[in-house]
Amino acid sequence: MINAVSYYEYLPVEKAALFTVVCLPPNTVSLPTVIFRSPYVDDSQDKREEDIVSIIISEKENWLKKGYAVVFQHCRGRGKSSGDFIPYINEREDGLYLQDWIRKQPFYNGELYLVGASYSSSVHFVTTPFAEDIKGAVLEVQDCERYNCNYRNGFFKMGLHGGWFANNYKKKSISVKNYVTESYHTLPLIDFSQMVFGETAEAFDQILLHPDKNDAFWYTRLGGGEAHNAVKNAGIPILFVTGFYDIYTGGIFDMWHGLDGETRLKSALLVHPYNHGNQAENQPVAFDNGSSREMFGDYAVQWLDFVRRKDKAPFETGKVTYYKLFGNQWCTDEFKAGKKQFSFHLGEGERSYLYNPYAPASFKGGLSANFDGAAWQDGPDSRYDILSFFSPVFTEDTFVKGKISAKLRIKSDCQDTCFYIRLSLVKEEGHYGLRDDINQIANFCSDYVPGQEIDMTFSFDEHAFEIHKGEKIRVDISSSAFPWYVRHTNHKGLYSLQKTANSAINTIICNKSSVTMPVEPCCLTR
Repeated sequence: MINAVSYYEYLPVEKAALFTVVCLPPNTVSLPTVIFRSPYVDDSQDKREEDIVSIIISEKENWLKKGYAVVFQHCRGRGKSSGDFIPYINEREDGLYLQDWIRKQPFYNGELYLVGASYSSSVHFVTTPFAEDIKGAVLEVQDCERYNCNYRNGFFKMGLHGGWFANNYKKKSISVKNYVTESYHTLPLIDFSQMVFGETAEAFDQILLHPDKNDAFWYTRLGGGEAHNAVKNAGIPILFVTGFYDIYTGGIFDMWHGLDGETRLKSALLVHPYNHGNQAENQPVAFDNGSSREMFGDYAVQWLDFVRRKDKAPFETGKVTYYKLFGNQWCTDEFKAGKKQFSFHLGEGERSYLYNPYAPASFKGGLSANFDGAAWQDGPDSRYDILSFFSPVFTEDTFVKGKISAKLRIKSDCQDTCFYIRLSLVKEEGHYGLRDDINQIANFCSDYVPGQEIDMTFSFDEHAFEIHKGEKIRVDISSSAFPWYVRHTNHKGLYSLQKTANSAINTIICNKSSVTMPVEPCCLTR
C-alpha cells in the first residue's frame, strides 16, 4: 500500500494556497524526491482530494515502485490551488518555496530531482541556479529562453504563445474571454489584452513591446530573465527531450549546444520524429519505431536511476539520440551537420506578388516553431501571394542533417515588409512540411529605400531526414503565415503600436536566391 497525503501550502507572499500531493513508497524512511509542478490540472478542480491522490498514484506508479518519493503540485491559480495564474510570473517563488518545504520533511534524504515537460519544465528552469541537493533532471519539450516562446526574428508567434496565453491567463477569475485566433489581427495589437481579457495584462503587453531578442527586457522577470541560460552551467546530468516537430526544437538544440562541457558530457538529448505531444496519431506519417516511449520505455525513471547509479543510462551521454525521418532509424552521435552542402537556385528572372495584410496567406502545420507539427501541404502556387519553387529531382538517396539555410534577393515597394519561407519534401503521397522561417527587411537594412535590391538570409531549425531518389524539395515564399505568425503591416517601426496596414508588391530575384542543405557525403549526386 502506497502512502499519500495532500497538502495546502500557504505562501508568505501573494497569499496563495498551493495544492500539493506527496506520495511515498511503503516502509521507507528517507527517499530521493521527484518534484512535478503542473498547470494542466483543471480537471481536478472539482474532484475530491482522495480521487486526485488515487490518480497521481496510478500515473506515478513506476516512480514509486523504484523507491522515489513523488511530490506533485498544482501551479498557482490552477486545479485546486488558489490565486491567479499569470503565466511564468510567480513560478520562481512558488518552486523555491516548495523545494524548501520538502527539505523540512521527514522523508527528505538530501536528493531532489526535477521532472517536467513543456510549461512543467519551465517551472524548474526559473529556480536556477540549482541548489546543491538537486542531483539531476528530465526536462522535456521546452527551452529556457522566453524569447523563443514568443518570437521568431521579431514576429510574435500567435500559433504558440499567443493562443496559449490567451486561453490560460487568469483561467479561474476570467473564465470567459473574447478570443478567437483572428483576435491577433487587432490594430494596434497593444489593445489586445483590454479587448480579450477586459483588463490590461502587463505580462502580455510588455512582451508585445519588445520584439528584439537583444532587448534588455528579456533579462527581466516579465521577460523570463530568471531562466536565461538556466542550465548552461548546471553541472548535473539532465535528459533533454524534443521532437523534430516540437514547438521548441531550435531553442532546445541551442540550449544543448550552449551547455558547458561538463554539463553536456553528463547529459543527453533525445529527439523523436513527432510534434510537441510526441504523438504519431495526429501527424501525417507514423514512422516505424518512431515513438520514443514505445522504443525506450519509461526513460525518465531510468535516467534518474542512472544518475543515482542504480541502472545504465537509457541514452549515451554527451550525445544526441535522434530519429532519421524517412530513413526510419534511430541514430546516436554528436549531431554535427553534414560535411557537404547541396544548393539550388530558385530559377530565372523575377517573380512578384501582392501581399495584403488584411487577407493573410494560410499554411498547414506549425512545423518546429508553432503548434500542430508536420502536415501534408496544399498544392504549389495555391494562392496569388504564395510563390512555389522546386529543387532538381534527386537521383540518389540523400541524408540531410543539420540546419538548412536560404538566401533571398528581394525588393519591395514599401519601406519595410517581410518574407516567409516554407520548405517541403515532395513525396509520391504528398508534400510533407519540413521547416519554415520568417524575417523582415528592417532586420537587414534599417534605411531601406523602396525598389532597392537586398539580400535576406534565413535559417531553419535542425532536422534529420532522407530524400529518396526521385523526390525533390519544394520552396514556398509568401509574406504571411496564418495562423502561425502575426502579420506584418508593411510599415516600419514597432508593430504592436501600428494602427493601419498597407499592401505591398514584393519581388523575388530568382537566380540570385537559393537554398542550401547540409548533407552526408555518402550519397550526394545530381
